[in-house]
Amino acid sequence: MAEFVLGIDIGTASSKAVLASPGGDVVAVEVVEHDTQRPRPGWVEQDADAVWWSDVCELSRRLTARFPAASIGAVCVSGIGPTALVAGPDGAPLRPAILYGVDTRAVGQADALSSRLGPDEVLARCGSRLSSQSAGPKLAWIRENEPDVWARTRYFFMANSYVVYRLTGSYVLDHHSANQAQPLYDRHRGEWIPEWAEIVAPGLALPSLRWPTDLAGSVTEAAAAATGLRAGTPVAVGTIDAWAEAESVDVRRPGDVMIMYGSTMFFIAVTSSPVAHPQLWGTVGQHQGVHTLAGGMASSGSITGWFRDLTGGRPYASLLASAAEVPAGSDGLLALPYFDGERTPFADPDARGVLAGLSLRHGAGHVYRALLEATAFGVRHNLAEFAAAGVAASRVVAVGGGTQGDLWTGIVSSAAGVTQEVPPVTVGAAYGDAKFAAVAIGAASRDDLWNGGGVTVSPDPADAAVYDRLFPLYRELHERTVDVQHALARG
Repeated sequence: MAEFVLGIDIGTASSKAVLASPGGDVVAVEVVEHDTQRPRPGWVEQDADAVWWSDVCELSRRLTARFPAASIGAVCVSGIGPTALVAGPDGAPLRPAILYGVDTRAVGQADALSSRLGPDEVLARCGSRLSSQSAGPKLAWIRENEPDVWARTRYFFMANSYVVYRLTGSYVLDHHSANQAQPLYDRHRGEWIPEWAEIVAPGLALPSLRWPTDLAGSVTEAAAAATGLRAGTPVAVGTIDAWAEAESVDVRRPGDVMIMYGSTMFFIAVTSSPVAHPQLWGTVGQHQGVHTLAGGMASSGSITGWFRDLTGGRPYASLLASAAEVPAGSDGLLALPYFDGERTPFADPDARGVLAGLSLRHGAGHVYRALLEATAFGVRHNLAEFAAAGVAASRVVAVGGGTQGDLWTGIVSSAAGVTQEVPPVTVGAAYGDAKFAAVAIGAASRDDLWNGGGVTVSPDPADAAVYDRLFPLYRELHERTVDVQHALARG
C-alpha cells in the first residue's frame, strides 16, 4: 500500500499541496502564492505555465525534498474552473487562460449562443443557462476575437487537465468540468454534444471524458525531472476545486450542502436526481451517479482583501476584532457585495458594490462588518433560490479560509438561518484531491470518512432578528440602485 498520496489545488490567489496518508491523516501542507492578471475591466486571466505548472513543480519539489518521492503512491490535481485555456499542436498554451465567471468578456457570446440554441434547450440538456461562468462562450470569444490564435488551437484545457497533460501526456477532462463547459456537454447522456461543439468550437478535438478518481496515466520522465516526483507515479484525473473540496468534507449525499468561504463564495448542494434552475448551475457531481446544484457569488473573500489593502494592510485578526465589537446591523450601515459583478442568484457582470448609510460615526470596524454581512445576505439570497428549486439542506458544511475564527461564519448562520458544520481539517480542495488519489489506486474507498467531527455554528436569535429586518432592505437597495450601478460600470 502507498505510504502517502499527494493532492494539489490551483486556486485564484495561491496553490496548495497536501500530503496525506491513505487513511486521511495530513502529513504536510505547502502553499505558494501567485498573481492573477486583470489586463482590462472584466478580464481575469492566469498564465498556465508561469502559474499552474510552475506552482505544481514548486510544491512537488518542496515535498519531495522532505519525503522520498518513492513514498508518494499517487497524485491528483484540482483547480479553479471552469477556465478556457487553448493550446497549439505541441500542447503549449497560445494565450493566458480565461478564468471562470469573474471574467465577463464573453457575455455577448453567451447571449448569442443562447439565442441560437435556445435558452430552455441549453438548460434542459446542460443543466445551466449560458453566462459568464460557462466555458463554451469563452472559447467562442477566442475564436471570434483572436482568429490567429484559434487557427493554431488544437487543445482545450482547464487548470487540472492542463497539469494532468503536463504530468502524463494524456488529453482528458473529468465529466464534472466538462459539464461546466456549457453548451458542449449533455449531463443526462454523459457525453459531448458534437453538433453544438461544432457551432461553438468548430474543428476542435475535445478531450476524452473520465471521472476524477480515474487514472489518467503516470508521471513521465520529463515531468519527473521538473517536479521531483518519481517517474511512473499514477496520476488521477481530478476536477474543479469546489467539487474536490466537497469530497474533502464528505459532501456527496442528497441533502448535503457545502458553503465555501474563499475569494468567491461557492455553494454545492447534492441532489437525488438532476435538477435545473435558471439562476443556478446543475451539474453531474464528483462521482458517477451523483448530481449537484451549484451557485457562486463573484466576490466575498476578495472584498475583505480589498478592504485590508485599503486600510494599509491591517492584519485580518485586527479587522475581525474591530468588527466583532460592532453590533449586528453595523449601526445602520448596509452594503451590497457585487464588487466584481455577480454570478448567482442573478447573472449580472455590471452589478457593483454599494455602501449605504455611511455617517461620521462609522469606523473601519463598521465597514468591515457591513461587508461580511453583505456576503451573508448573498448566501441567504442564494439558499432561497436553492429552496425554490426544491433543494432542501439537511446538512450544511462550511469550508475555506474564511471559516477560521467564528465571526464570519456566525454572521452567515444568523443572516441565512442555517446551522453550519466546520470540519476539523480545513486545508481545502487539495485534501479532497489526496482522497481522489487514494481511491484511484485502491488505497481508500470513496465511502471512507476522512474528515468527521469539528464544531457547529448556529444562528444567534438576537442577531437573526436584526438580519431578518435588514434582508428586505438589502434586496431593495439593489433594486433601487441597479441602474446607477450599471451606468457607473459602463462608464
